[in-house]
Amino acid sequence: MRIIAGEFRRRLLEGPPKGATTRPLPDSVREAIFNLLRGHFEDADVLDLFAGTGSFGLEAVSRGARRVVMVERDKRVAEVLSRNAATIGAESRVEVVVSDALGPAALNRCPRPAHIIFLDPPYDLVRDPAVWPRVRAQAERLASMLTPTGYLLLRTPHPFSHELDPESGEAVAPAEAKRRKRERQAQAFDEAFESEAEELTPTPGRRLRPVSLALGGAVGPETHAYGSTAVHLYMRADAGGPGAPGA
Repeated sequence: MRIIAGEFRRRLLEGPPKGATTRPLPDSVREAIFNLLRGHFEDADVLDLFAGTGSFGLEAVSRGARRVVMVERDKRVAEVLSRNAATIGAESRVEVVVSDALGPAALNRCPRPAHIIFLDPPYDLVRDPAVWPRVRAQAERLASMLTPTGYLLLRTPHPFSHELDPESGEAVAPAEAKRRKRERQAQAFDEAFESEAEELTPTPGRRLRPVSLALGGAVGPETHAYGSTAVHLYMRADAGGPGAPGA
């Protein structure tokens, strides 16, 4: 990991500890986001949720952010984040909060108002129909804390959908969806083996439902897809629409 541009350009950062489930932003995606929002980080107050080892928040510091609050639940990862902030000499502009990004502590530590809020939950959380409402509700609360010209960024997989039970039509959790996928693959293998087929053909029956990304009290999303990931931009409802940020 490295800082791409700004005051600490090319400074190397420590990666996540072994066994951690963080998903740092790829350099190409990070650069695209910061180019999109060029001019919005100078002297800004920023909140980075599910901060990991700091690939977004420390980049914001390097590009001129006045203060960045980074929330990370995993203590081991938060320790790496703190070391990374110290490595580039940015401790005075960085606050590391060890807490649940979807809990009240994250709201209490959010700069008021914040100009940029980055919400980067693990994919398994947003793909879980039982957890997604918590993510969406937190995003709605956070959007209300933005400056009139600020942005909330929400990262999700692309395309973003929930898997449905083929019989009931109800959404199923990622673990259950994976189990069913393994069963479909095993069934396809058995059927192909029995028929001496040369190629395996996945069995039909998988149903997906696109997830609505509308947030109450916010305008958006303006979606920017980068391969298998997407970043969605929102503004406060009383502040207008995203338009063309960075233009």
